[in-house]
Amino acid sequence: MNKPRFIMLATMILAAAASRLIPHPPNFTPIAAIALFGGAQFSSKRAALLVPLAGLFLSDLVFGFYAITPVVYGSFALTVCLGFWVRHRRSVQRIAFAAVASAILFFVLTNFGVWAMENLYPKTTTGLVDCYVAAIPFFRNMLLGDLLYSALLFGAFALAENRFVRLREPAAGVA
Repeated sequence: MNKPRFIMLATMILAAAASRLIPHPPNFTPIAAIALFGGAQFSSKRAALLVPLAGLFLSDLVFGFYAITPVVYGSFALTVCLGFWVRHRRSVQRIAFAAVASAILFFVLTNFGVWAMENLYPKTTTGLVDCYVAAIPFFRNMLLGDLLYSALLFGAFALAENRFVRLREPAAGVA
């Protein structure tokens, strides 16, 4: 394990998670970008899952947990998997596609969770459609946040890797 790289990645993720404490528009948060970034950057799949979810958990200790917490965490675990897809062929286009996909994934899963697990909407097709329609205004902020924070995290780390050789992953087959 490249310890300086791990420490830098974990620090960036925890700092981004802490930014949830700063006032922001609804759903304009770094959490999905953190999950995507973690999946793409940590060499260990375990760390890629645990560090971003730990960041979310720590910020949820402040904000509180809610009925659909398992769905939210599941959505972000799947976003880490999108990061695995980005990992070996990072490009601006691939990262942007994964950020958009993560916003759509979150929207679909969490709003289904709201409909299924809470009593805000009738358990009918119309109720499900109403739930998704009511969530559309929040999707815009989620998408913009995912794109902005992904650009910041991936961009900042790429600059750091270029400046500090110790942060780079060793080439495959190099010990």
